[in-house]
Amino acid sequence: MAYDALAHRDTPLSDDALNQLFTGARTRNAWTDRPVSGDMLRRLYDLTKFGPTAVNATPARFVFVTSPEAKARLAPLMSEANRAKTLQAPVNVIIGQDIEFHEHLPVLFPHAPGAKDWFADETHRRENAFRNASLQGGYFLLAARALGLDVGPMSGFDPEGVKNAFFAGTTVEPNFIVNLGYGTDENLFPRSPRLAFEEAARIL
Repeated sequence: MAYDALAHRDTPLSDDALNQLFTGARTRNAWTDRPVSGDMLRRLYDLTKFGPTAVNATPARFVFVTSPEAKARLAPLMSEANRAKTLQAPVNVIIGQDIEFHEHLPVLFPHAPGAKDWFADETHRRENAFRNASLQGGYFLLAARALGLDVGPMSGFDPEGVKNAFFAGTTVEPNFIVNLGYGTDENLFPRSPRLAFEEAARIL
């Protein structure tokens, strides 16, 4: 029997699933040597790409750093606090945004033939690229957890160096970097507090 998405869209995930995605999930700082296959990385992207973005722009671009040679290029560009765990993780993912994402809108948003022209202004385009690629980065983290992987997102790196090393000659700029694989509890901080609903939200 085929899965009926409409029939199941208002059915909450189980507590176990929510625990895996949110309440029990942790940012990992240490990693096992268990590899992450290329097939798994493709599956991860194929989940991530379905997350919604404005006008289906999907400006995020992903570089999966797996080889010793590529890691040797990335490691010196990480902050000192992030360098060792970057080298230890099986995969480092550079998530960037394509500033010229609008060039793809005739294909990605075909029901609005003039959509490309909405982003003629570079400042407006950059703002949208950053916002929506950041959204996609969030989808990526949850998709990874849904597939049984652990993540360690980081912002401590040299953006210009990463741009030159991995996106030279392109219109892609780095946003943030994620360590990816199967984590351990080594160097795991106690869970930090979160703001209560009343401190962070309002119902109007």
